[in-house]
Amino acid sequence: MANRQSLPLFSRRLKRATAPLAALIAALSTPVAAQTTELQASFDDAFGTEMRAPDTFEAIYANGFEQRIAELANGERGRIGVAALDLSTGEQVTVLGDQLFPMASTSKIAVAAAYLEMVEQGRYSLTSEFPLLIPIRSRKFSSPAAPVREGNVMPAIDLIEIMITRSSNPATDALLAAVGGPEAVNDWMKRQGIGDFSIDRDIATLVRDDGEYDPATWIDPRDSATPQAMVRLLEGLYRGDFLSDESRQVLLGAMSRTVTGRRRIPAFMPDDAIVSHKTGSLNNTSSDIGIIEAPDGRAIAVAIYVTGQGTRRNREARIAAIARALYDGFGASARQNRNWTSAAQPGG
Repeated sequence: MANRQSLPLFSRRLKRATAPLAALIAALSTPVAAQTTELQASFDDAFGTEMRAPDTFEAIYANGFEQRIAELANGERGRIGVAALDLSTGEQVTVLGDQLFPMASTSKIAVAAAYLEMVEQGRYSLTSEFPLLIPIRSRKFSSPAAPVREGNVMPAIDLIEIMITRSSNPATDALLAAVGGPEAVNDWMKRQGIGDFSIDRDIATLVRDDGEYDPATWIDPRDSATPQAMVRLLEGLYRGDFLSDESRQVLLGAMSRTVTGRRRIPAFMPDDAIVSHKTGSLNNTSSDIGIIEAPDGRAIAVAIYVTGQGTRRNREARIAAIARALYDGFGASARQNRNWTSAAQPGG
């Protein structure tokens, strides 16, 4: 949750948004639906493979900034999860930050990170070659894993590039197989101290069997993560906690060249902000996670997961509005409290 002492002026600062953005936010915002910042402890204790609905949507907000983000993350038309951390000031905001959401293709950042660790260990290199794994048509749920065939062989550096920038599923499955499958990626995350994250299927199977549950009203623990877990992943990658300098430059560099999701986090960002991100899309869910670098040297880790809302365009508009409100809100706080040190930049 946001820091009570360091965010006293956010609600006034956020009123200074540009007129067009304010109009969009007004159009998107409806009365705040009751939401929750975390599932009950009993849910976590009993958590397994059984499908279940969210326990509660009740929420208590610490201050005006968090309340404003909650208004934009109104869950009346589908669950919306938000976690954001200013890596320079340490201020953070969450809405349903501890609730599980479908990762979709945002999980590809972790797949790339797991492979890059193996490069650092000398088990692979960036020029190691692997075949694309292309799905073969099959009926939904007809097999535990969707059948695939081998396609063109490509070096790992190119697989990472198209996996992140263009969200290539065959490239992702190629690297996922190379690292040892979903469990190897889950193990990598656990070793970084990140819980509430699970890849359970390859992308071919995930896409083939998509739509079994409606994520707007139902939590499927498979292939899911909490927004806070994904922000921790972004934070550690950006700060260099998890990978070498060279490896994080490869991954963050690819994220800075992402061409999907232009109507999501980057949509309303000012021209002098740099966005490095990865999108995700599945049945009735759209997401975007990444790092927003401000011209004053601050960096913000953001994870936004949106379900429902009627259409994909509406979900994307929610992501864009929330991202800009976070950017403006953290910026207002930083200007009021100049007692911060710029976060380490990628590469040094």
